[in-house]
Amino acid sequence: MRHFFTLFTCLLLVTCSPAAHSSQSELETFLQRYFSTWSAQDMTGYADCFHTTARISFVGHDGQCSSQGLTDFIHGQTLGHQRSPTPMKEVPTDMKISGDDRVAQAAVRWKLTKGSETVTGTDYFTLVKTASGWKIASLVFYND
Repeated sequence: MRHFFTLFTCLLLVTCSPAAHSSQSELETFLQRYFSTWSAQDMTGYADCFHTTARISFVGHDGQCSSQGLTDFIHGQTLGHQRSPTPMKEVPTDMKISGDDRVAQAAVRWKLTKGSETVTGTDYFTLVKTASGWKIASLVFYND
């Protein structure tokens, strides 16, 4: 009887443990779309990943931080693609996501390929769930 009670208690604890984050795969899919739209030069789709009030900050090697609103950032990204002599492709190499069904944070390592040049870095996202799905509220990024 004692073993039965122990087994029953263990099973009860396992079934009562919190479920895996229900939005984890949804967030991974969203972040994959963020990178794929940028790489495809689909700047309309890329801009749609952001909340209209989003702020985007770049941190330089010296710790200097520059920040832009969404319109200026998307314009700069569009010009970057237009002026690049070779197509650029950026892919995530590692994702760490935490949060709940309302707000999440993600640290994403990435690799950017531009011809024979490769750059790596990290994006730190704060994401909010809106009526139309996940949106980027803020993005802080840097190159290695």
